[in-house]
Amino acid sequence: MVANRTGRGVRHVDDKLIPLVDEGLGNSAYLFDLGDARALAIDPSLDLRAADAAATEHGLRIAYAAETHLHADFLSGARQLAHDHGTRILASAAGRRTFDHIGLDDGVEVDLGGLTLRTLATPGHTPEHLSFLLLDGDREVGVFTGGSLIVGAAARTDLISPDHTEELARAQYNSLRRLATLADTTAVWPTHGAGSFCSAPPGTARTSSIGEQKRANPLLAAPDADTFARMLIDSLGSYPSYFARLGELNRHGQLITSPPLLAPLDAAQVRRLLGDGAIVVDVRPARDYAAGHIPGSVAIPLRAQYATWLGWLIPPDVPIVIVRNPGQDPADILWPALNVGYTTIAGELHGGFAAWSAAGEQMATTLVVHASEMDTTNVVDVRQVSETATGHLPGAHLIELGDLTERSHSVPSGPVTVMCGHGERAATGASLLERTGHSGVSILAGSAHDWATATRRTLTTGR
Repeated sequence: MVANRTGRGVRHVDDKLIPLVDEGLGNSAYLFDLGDARALAIDPSLDLRAADAAATEHGLRIAYAAETHLHADFLSGARQLAHDHGTRILASAAGRRTFDHIGLDDGVEVDLGGLTLRTLATPGHTPEHLSFLLLDGDREVGVFTGGSLIVGAAARTDLISPDHTEELARAQYNSLRRLATLADTTAVWPTHGAGSFCSAPPGTARTSSIGEQKRANPLLAAPDADTFARMLIDSLGSYPSYFARLGELNRHGQLITSPPLLAPLDAAQVRRLLGDGAIVVDVRPARDYAAGHIPGSVAIPLRAQYATWLGWLIPPDVPIVIVRNPGQDPADILWPALNVGYTTIAGELHGGFAAWSAAGEQMATTLVVHASEMDTTNVVDVRQVSETATGHLPGAHLIELGDLTERSHSVPSGPVTVMCGHGERAATGASLLERTGHSGVSILAGSAHDWATATRRTLTTGR
């Protein structure tokens, strides 16, 4: 693994770097074209559809897969790449992975055939975290920072244990300052970006440079470790419950040996599964769910954030029955579920909800209301704290969607309207309240600002 430091003249990084963005998880994996029909993959997920398609499109074989850390928000596809393509896996020796890989310590240089990958120990987000500095000769081309330095922030440090949050925040302080010693022109390629629950701030930029982050990242302006730790910890919000499971699963690596399929189930089979404790996950659009659904279903409309809410709200060991519309691709249901560790999907209601209705089975409906007609007596706003703080209905119950089942007892009985930013999470929240026995539940089609506009009333800010 001794590096050849002669360089190969990579001048146009944008032509070589292929970002693979998962909008739902708010993360980026990367392929880097090594210039000889081989590619380096960084932090690939188990859902390799985008990576495989990009490699095929560019005529590349994925020769290496580098893992910055043991991910909590998705399952890694590195072991799958090794199985499918003979890819060599590069990862921290301190991660104690139990599958074949090249274990790396701080400062190791890996020859990629002219380019060099140098490891930088950057603990904080996780204890074993590595960043990978890509070198062309002695020139710093870019650094894959994973969950260390991210655009405008640093990734959260509370995933291991509350007892280690501050200790890891201080480690993160040192790691960011180490990265800040790289050349200002060095590109910064993080894994976590806008939309990630690993503490990425809102915004659209997913990549940056060392110089830009030194100028604009508030954490790099913190004068000392105490201030840094306070700033980082104070910024932490909630995160999906499934995060607690995936780090250990990634330590062992995951393999999918056959394409996932949605097995067809008739209404009688679904009824029996429900009797045995299965949960129906209805992935249809919110209005379709509201118009008619199987009683007790959990509505998780199929969109970019589907996997996050599946992992946050559905127990991982319970059989799942899917209800979908004909135009919704089973692959877009199954692969994101696998990506967050869900292997218990028993199948789908064959023929969709129409088959359930045709079989004479019991059905339920949920009222959808508009801002101008809603009853504001009992409103539950299921957005995140950061969203509701900028404006919410006066007197609304502010309960994040991830906490709603546990806190449903705090919602008064009687008619209740559930709201969010658009209506998808509201539909999920309404379904959760219905599952816990609430009746007269309705979904607001719209947002708090729609209500303010329709009623000419002022929103409340703060909590």
